[in-house]
Amino acid sequence: MIIVMRHRASSEAVQRVIAEIRACGLQEHLSEGVERTIIGVVGDERRFEDARFAALPEVERAVRILHDWQIISREARAEDTVITVRGVSFGGTEKVRLLARPTQDFRQPEQAQAIFLDPYFTSSRPYEALHAPSEKENAAAAKRAIAHWHEAGLPVMVRIRDTRHIEPTLAADADMLYLGGELPDNAALAREIGRLNTPLVLCKDKHHNSTDWLRAAERVALHGNHHLILGDAGTLNLDQTITTRLDCEAIAIARTLSHLPILANLTALSNPYQNTAMLSAMAYAAGANALIMRDETT
Repeated sequence: MIIVMRHRASSEAVQRVIAEIRACGLQEHLSEGVERTIIGVVGDERRFEDARFAALPEVERAVRILHDWQIISREARAEDTVITVRGVSFGGTEKVRLLARPTQDFRQPEQAQAIFLDPYFTSSRPYEALHAPSEKENAAAAKRAIAHWHEAGLPVMVRIRDTRHIEPTLAADADMLYLGGELPDNAALAREIGRLNTPLVLCKDKHHNSTDWLRAAERVALHGNHHLILGDAGTLNLDQTITTRLDCEAIAIARTLSHLPILANLTALSNPYQNTAMLSAMAYAAGANALIMRDETT
């Protein structure tokens, strides 16, 4: 069960709910967002009725949840979450197109509402990686690129590939962070980014299913960061000629079960049978709100 407090509920009302939970022999899990406090109930919920908590002062609603995720569930919030960054809205009926650009490419983009940077990428080829710029140089390049795109009026999303990238990226004034699929399984990282008040894309890995994806988002939300966007960059494909495909099923499931915005990263998914236009249509039809695309003019 989760208990959603009213907008800016008082600490006294929150403590009264916690006392009532403990009186039932259960435990609470407190998640304090910027505007709302959500209290998860841990234990056998069959001991009490929902109305017992719904009647307490400053409680908006008490809802029983059947999934492993509560804060991000449709039961907790029926309407879609909308996250607005520099005037660009992610979620709801909005459709946002982000353009993936190298940090040194400052050409004015066409038909893009935001920029996606991946400054900390390192090639898997050992000799290429050996001569790659240092992380300090990458962070400096990201800072210059972010300042440029802000002057152009565009928000910037930056992919981080390690916990040590968080501080310099935020210091560079990035508007959003993007975590690749290998990172959400990191419990320490989930705690750290959960304490931030920065919009965050939580991308699932190729081997993750929709349940893994939503559980990972819930782990972050439990630590207080509710500015979350679910990200998909593809899943493993049974056809070995095309190893990765857009995970339309997971997007559709997440759209049904969660109120969070959904982003599809198409930068590595186009193939001879599905071009970017087709993938875009599929992603939007499945329920995605935003797309990351490559600049096909380069």
